[in-house]
Amino acid sequence: MFSDATTEQVNEAMMRSGKAFKAYSKSSLQQRATLMRAIADEIDALGEELIHVTMRETNLPEPRLKGEKARTMFQLKSYADACEKGDWLEARICTAVPDKVPARPDIRKMLVPLGPVLVFGSSNFPYAYSTAGGDTASALAAGCTVVVKAHPAHPETSELVAGAISRAISKLDMPQDIFIHLHGASHAVGEALVKHPAAMAVGFTGSFTGGMALFIWANQRKVPIPVFAEMGSTNPVFLFEEKLSTDPAGIAKMIAESITLGVGQFCTNPGIIVGVDSAAMQAFVSLLGEKMDAISVGKMLHPGIAAAFVNKAEAVLQQKGVSSVSALSGQAPIPVPRPLLASVPAAEFLENPLLGEEVFGPFSLVVMCNNTNEMKAVATAMEGQLTSTIMATENEALGNMDIVDTLSGKCGRIIMNGVPTGVEVCLAMQHGGPFPASTDSRFTSVGADGIKRFARPLSYQNYPDALLPDALKSENPLMINRVIE
Repeated sequence: MFSDATTEQVNEAMMRSGKAFKAYSKSSLQQRATLMRAIADEIDALGEELIHVTMRETNLPEPRLKGEKARTMFQLKSYADACEKGDWLEARICTAVPDKVPARPDIRKMLVPLGPVLVFGSSNFPYAYSTAGGDTASALAAGCTVVVKAHPAHPETSELVAGAISRAISKLDMPQDIFIHLHGASHAVGEALVKHPAAMAVGFTGSFTGGMALFIWANQRKVPIPVFAEMGSTNPVFLFEEKLSTDPAGIAKMIAESITLGVGQFCTNPGIIVGVDSAAMQAFVSLLGEKMDAISVGKMLHPGIAAAFVNKAEAVLQQKGVSSVSALSGQAPIPVPRPLLASVPAAEFLENPLLGEEVFGPFSLVVMCNNTNEMKAVATAMEGQLTSTIMATENEALGNMDIVDTLSGKCGRIIMNGVPTGVEVCLAMQHGGPFPASTDSRFTSVGADGIKRFARPLSYQNYPDALLPDALKSENPLMINRVIE
């Protein structure tokens, strides 16, 4: 239905985006915010048509999509508010000190937009992390133009949203090339976009394989560019005995619902559970398996994801020491999609790197440890994660700070007595973690701080006030927060 962009179309799109950036980068914070709010309104105006098209393309249910659509509009509006407020500019002013030896010049610094940003739509969030999602909103807020490559799993959805963005731009009489939309199922389209000299940054949410391909291409350029790729996680849950004893049924229900939420197709799905082997832990695992077996889930996003889930889950279940817990885990072939739970001794887990890899879908692996020292060894062996969870009483957490500190050093968000699914869009949220969870753990892809990914610091020395950007002028015409020394 939608053809892949040709090399010529990619080149034309990037050149147009680069030209539009020269004007859009000088737009006011209010103009950018107005555009983002207009985009939210146009997406809202798509009504039921958008929901029905996406249901057909993704197998996602109507309530989930309506919630995600509302989240997407909230992101656009909340990032618009943050854009106008200007805190993200990080304006810094060090006034001249002529009496100092040597004299200190007047120096002022702020973040400025990078340039055209490439956004690669995700498969599991057709709205919130795709065409008009958080990456696009952040880039527009930063003053960057955007080129989106639609995800091939929901191209019609992407086309509808792209049309809404274009209408918002037209109604505000702004240059259409602020936003450009392309299709491309072939990896060649993505490579051509990333390697184009006009591209200045990349935003991506998806698989490790996809994120790393973009990262490698970006670093093969004559001038490398940053890639902000969120590439998934196993989001380990460390469960301690005293906490478990307080409400095993409640904890099992909470974790089972988190594992199976959205057919397990969230990057924050708790894929590994770690605890000390005991009668209570064994009973808990059996209970968790029962609760997962009782949960009926829908279809996965598309056949490719379903097939990958089967292959990965079967590979784990065939490893030495791994045993099935769910009633259906032992069936061959694995029925799809069904929640699956398995367990393995920590010694086997520590010897087999494959067991620490993400299985994208409703699957979790329980790692049974002999003691808390072995729990620490498992924590130490963990790769970078988006999240880590501690299920413990306050005394247990204080008594096991070595484990808590180890996990804190390997994740972007550490959770106490909760589950990792449900990523709140707020300023304090960190969605991104040490590699391989993401390519740059210093930044978040959720919350207004995500705007900073697509900006760079620029200092102005001895600049006449009339020539300074409004954010740095002495009278502070934008009325933003600034640090003045």
